[in-house]
Amino acid sequence: MKMSPLVLALSFSSLNILLSMALTDTTVLDIDGAKLQTATQYYALPVIRGRGGGLGIGLRNNTCPFLVLQDDSEVFNGIPLRFFHADRSLKQVNISADMNVVFSTSTTCVQSTAWRLGEIDDLTGKRYVKTGGIVGNPGLGTVNNWFKIQRHGCDYKLVFCPSVCKFCRIACGDLGILYEDGRRWLGLSDVPLAVTFKKV
Repeated sequence: MKMSPLVLALSFSSLNILLSMALTDTTVLDIDGAKLQTATQYYALPVIRGRGGGLGIGLRNNTCPFLVLQDDSEVFNGIPLRFFHADRSLKQVNISADMNVVFSTSTTCVQSTAWRLGEIDDLTGKRYVKTGGIVGNPGLGTVNNWFKIQRHGCDYKLVFCPSVCKFCRIACGDLGILYEDGRRWLGLSDVPLAVTFKKV
């Protein structure tokens, strides 16, 4: 069935309006186009299929704490996680807002499953995302526990660039996959991991 030029033009116009609204909205959207809610469980999944699954945790060198990693197989969604704003009155997950990220699981390391950025590793010179972070209490003592979701083209990326400490000097960076001994660890990288979010 052929569409008239007017109907075709209106269709493209509507599409452009919807795309523009999506790109100017300050709320993060899940894979179904719904707004992410704080304290609700989501899977963090890679946008590009065939390059691993969702985010979970694993032990590096068989020692605590657990580190954040990407599952090798795209058929696995990883472990559900939740987001908590520094401003607890906000109920939706916003672009570029300081947030704690917490896995909805327990571990044998007997510590929190909140994310934190580790210090520079002595052997690899890299900074990995670890568990054992603190939820809330934004400031100097918790600065490594805050992350942001930012736009990455039409997708999203995870970023370490906290603004909870106004006088701290922060080395900001994107979170990407660090390949090491067949594992896919999450850490600071020049190549960000493009992600999407799926409600559990």
